[in-house]
Amino acid sequence: MFIPLRDENPTSRRAYVTLALIAVNVVVFFLGAFSTQGIQLSVLRFGAIPYEITHFHSLGQALRVPPLLALLTSLFVHGSLFHLLGNMLYLWIFGNNIEDVLGAFRFTLFYFACGLAAGLTQVAATPGSRLPMVGASGAIAGVLGAYWILFPRARVLTWVFLFIVPVPAGIVLGLWFVLQLLNVGMGGGVAWFAHIGGFLAGIAMILAVARRKLGRWA
Repeated sequence: MFIPLRDENPTSRRAYVTLALIAVNVVVFFLGAFSTQGIQLSVLRFGAIPYEITHFHSLGQALRVPPLLALLTSLFVHGSLFHLLGNMLYLWIFGNNIEDVLGAFRFTLFYFACGLAAGLTQVAATPGSRLPMVGASGAIAGVLGAYWILFPRARVLTWVFLFIVPVPAGIVLGLWFVLQLLNVGMGGGVAWFAHIGGFLAGIAMILAVARRKLGRWA
C-alpha cells in the first residue's frame, strides 16, 4: 500500500486553476450530499452512462443531462467522501506543477481534454454498461501521465505501509499505472479503463504541447 502525501517540486506561480477545480469538486459533492435525495441523485443526473453514448439514447433517469454533456459533468461528481478526497489529493499534489508548465488556460484545456479522453476510453471498453461513470480520476490520470513525463525524478513523500519515505515520482506514478492495468476486469464500480485512457492521453498531449520544455523541466 502506498499513498503519496506531497511532492518536493516547487512552482513559480500559484495554481489558481488547480485550486478552483478542487473547490468546485468539493462544493458539488457537499451540495449533493446535503440535498434531500442525497449524492446518489447527483450520480444519476450527471454521471456518464456508456450505453447512452453508444446508442444515442437517453435512459431518462432522474432528469439526466444529455449523454455527451455528461462526459463533462461527470468529472465533478463523486460517489463518496473517500472518492472525493482521494482524487483531490492527487490533483493537488501533481496538478500545480503541470499548471505551472502549461499556464492556466492551456492547463484548463488539457485537464478537460484528458477527462474526455478517459471517459471515451471507458465507453469504448464497456459500450453496453448502464452504470453511471463519475469522478475526476480520468482527468487527474492525465495530469499524472504528464507529471510522469516531465518530473520523473521529483521526490514524492509517500506513505508506504508504516513509513513515510521520499520516492521518485517516476516510480510512484509508474506503480499507480501498473495497478490500473492489473485491476482491469476486476470491476468493483471503478472505471479502470478511464484511468488508463486518461494517463495515456496526458502523456501524448504533454509531449505534443511541451516538447521544447522537456529538457528544462524534466
